[in-house]
Amino acid sequence: MPRRSAEAEEEAPQRCSESMNSEIAIRLGFFFAVLFMMALWEQLAPRRTPGYSTSVRWVNNLGIVLVNTLVLRSVFPVLAVGFAFLVQDRQWGVLNHLDLPYWLEVGLAVACMDFSIYLQHVVFHVLPTLWRIHRMHHADLDFDVTTGLRFHPIEIILSMGVKLAVVALLGASPIAVLIFEVVLNATAMFNHGNIRLPRGVDELLRLVMVTPDMHRVHHSIIRQETDSNFGFNLPWWDRLFGTYRNQPAMGHESMTIGLEIFRDPKMLTLPWLLAIPFIGTSPPDSSSLEY
Repeated sequence: MPRRSAEAEEEAPQRCSESMNSEIAIRLGFFFAVLFMMALWEQLAPRRTPGYSTSVRWVNNLGIVLVNTLVLRSVFPVLAVGFAFLVQDRQWGVLNHLDLPYWLEVGLAVACMDFSIYLQHVVFHVLPTLWRIHRMHHADLDFDVTTGLRFHPIEIILSMGVKLAVVALLGASPIAVLIFEVVLNATAMFNHGNIRLPRGVDELLRLVMVTPDMHRVHHSIIRQETDSNFGFNLPWWDRLFGTYRNQPAMGHESMTIGLEIFRDPKMLTLPWLLAIPFIGTSPPDSSSLEY
């Protein structure tokens, strides 16, 4: 393989900086567009009647997004897309050593990164220490677009570390990583939406993406349902590995959202959200999941 020129070495940091600026603009544009559309959809065709203050939940759930953004920028000198440029320059990873059509390389990278998120999600449910961190996401007492954005900063840091390792291992291109990040963020907001879809449309969509009715099962208070439907974007991993549940036992309108140990509405506020990993007890051991 030819060695990179000195000019290429010098241009790499500049390209990385430019990519970060472009990434921020693209991701913010998609974020606010999807958030606005989902919020409007939830008003026009809600699946469930909210049981708790929507304004309190939105302020605090979106507050977590701001905290996580500041934490990521403070902890990591470069995030996933910028790191992908470094990986590309260094020719790290499997895909940088395979002669594949560009469209196939991008598609494989996106699918593999999505699979890694599925596996990470399962592990966060199986290992008690990681579950204590992840349960902040499950402690929301209602289920809407902002639920898909509320993750503890510790989980965000760990998740980014895993993501960077996967990018390096795969040799994912910057465009593949950007597509994955934008799609993952958009689908996480979509599949947490409190929206009503016709049953036939929902069943059809489930063939290619995780729908709100599919993922809502994952937020059930019933532990066996909580430990199912781990996918955020692609629905195939749950079906392939036997973690798929079609519907909640109590039905979507009657099911209880959240965790038994966090039912006090004060837990919906930002200080308590940040404290969740350090208080209370973990649910029963989930090292052996049942489906």
